[in-house]
Amino acid sequence: MRITGYRTLSTVQEWGRPVGDANGVFADGVVPVSIVIVDTDEGISGVGLGPHVEIERIFPAIEGEDPRAVTSLYDRMLRHTFKAGHAGPVFGTIGALDTALWDIKAQAAGEPLWRLLGGRDRRVTAYASGLDIGLTDDELVAAYEVYASHGLRAAKLKGGLDIESDRHRLSLVKEVLTEAGHGRRPGLMLDVNEAWTRKQAVRHVCELERTLDLIWIEEPVRRWDAEGLAAVSRGVSASVATGENLTGLEQYRPLIAAGAVDVVQMAAVWGVTHFLRASALAHAHDLPVSPIGNSPVGLLHAATSVPNHLTSELQDLHTPVGVSIDLHVEDGAFILGDAPGLGVRVDEERIRAVNRRPQAQTADSPNVRPERAGRRLLAGVDGVIPTRQVPVVSLNSRNEVSPTVRH
Repeated sequence: MRITGYRTLSTVQEWGRPVGDANGVFADGVVPVSIVIVDTDEGISGVGLGPHVEIERIFPAIEGEDPRAVTSLYDRMLRHTFKAGHAGPVFGTIGALDTALWDIKAQAAGEPLWRLLGGRDRRVTAYASGLDIGLTDDELVAAYEVYASHGLRAAKLKGGLDIESDRHRLSLVKEVLTEAGHGRRPGLMLDVNEAWTRKQAVRHVCELERTLDLIWIEEPVRRWDAEGLAAVSRGVSASVATGENLTGLEQYRPLIAAGAVDVVQMAAVWGVTHFLRASALAHAHDLPVSPIGNSPVGLLHAATSVPNHLTSELQDLHTPVGVSIDLHVEDGAFILGDAPGLGVRVDEERIRAVNRRPQAQTADSPNVRPERAGRRLLAGVDGVIPTRQVPVVSLNSRNEVSPTVRH
C-alpha cells in the first residue's frame, strides 16, 4: 500500500448560538473546521480533522510511503519542518496527516482504531464544555440541561473576566448538574485561556474557592510560563490544567519539571501520535491526561489505550457540516463504534453544496489575544464586553476591587 495524494476541505461547525471565551466571541456561532483526506493506491482514504497550512511542504515526507508506518512517518514530517520549525498550525497539519494515516492503518486492519491501539473499553469518560461566555443566564442553563440529559455530571465554563460573574455562572451550572445527578456533587472547571497574570490568577481562583469546589483551572497564565503556572498551582486548591497549545514534547518537559501542570492536556488537532507520546511522558510523572477539542475523535480512540486518561472534552453534541462519526454520547461518556478506522465519514458533495463560511476574523475573535489581556484593572474597562454580557465591578472578601474584568 502506498500514499498517492491528498485533498483538503473546509467546512463549519454550526453551534446555533454565540460561542467564545475570554478573548472574544463568535456571535453567529459558526466556527471553521479544516479537513485533510489522504488517499492510497488501494482505495483506502484516511481523514484528519485539522489545518492544512504548508501541506505542500510537508506532504512530500509521506508521499509514496506505506501509510501503515505511521509513527516513523510522523517523525519524517517533523524532520521536513526542521529549519522553519513545526509550531502552531504547521504542527496541526502534521497532526491532521498523522490522524489520517492512523485511520488508514486501522481500516486496512479491518478494526476500529481504539481496538488496533489496544483499547479494552470503547467508553471514554467526558465532561461538558459549552464555550459559553457569550450566553445569558437562561441560555447557559438551557445549554447545560442538554448536556445533563446525556448523563454528563462535570462541566468546564469559560470565564476569567470577572469574579462575581464567574461565581454566578458556575453556581447556575452546579445547580443544573446537581439536580440531574439527584443531589450528587458535580465537577466544575474554569477555563480562562491565558487571560491573567500570576497574581490575578491566584487572587481570582482563591476568591471563587471560598464558595465553590473547582477540579481545575485551565490555562490561567501564558502557556509557556512554567514558573507562573507552578506558582498558581501552589497558590490554589484546584489543579492547573494546560497543554492544549503546546506543540511537541520539548514544550511539555520544562512545565512538568517545574511542577507547573497537574492535568496534562493535548489538543485533538495535534494528532494521535503526539497524544500517545505526551501521554507516556505524563504517565512517567504520574500525571493524568485529558484531550480537548470539538471533534477529538482520534484522541478518543487513543485514550482507550493509555493508563492515565482522566476525561475528554465534549463541546457541541453535533458534528461539523458534512461530517459523520461512528460514536454517540450516553451516561456521561463517548461510546466509540465498530466502524473500521476512526469511523469518520465526509460528505464532500454536501460540504461543497453548503459552501457556508464563517465570518472574517476580527479583533474580538476568540483566536485573537486582546491587547489588554493580563493588564486589565477593572471590570468593563480596557476591553470589549462579550456578547450579551453586562459589565460588573466586583469586590473581594476585603472589599477591594478585583483586578480581573470582563471585556
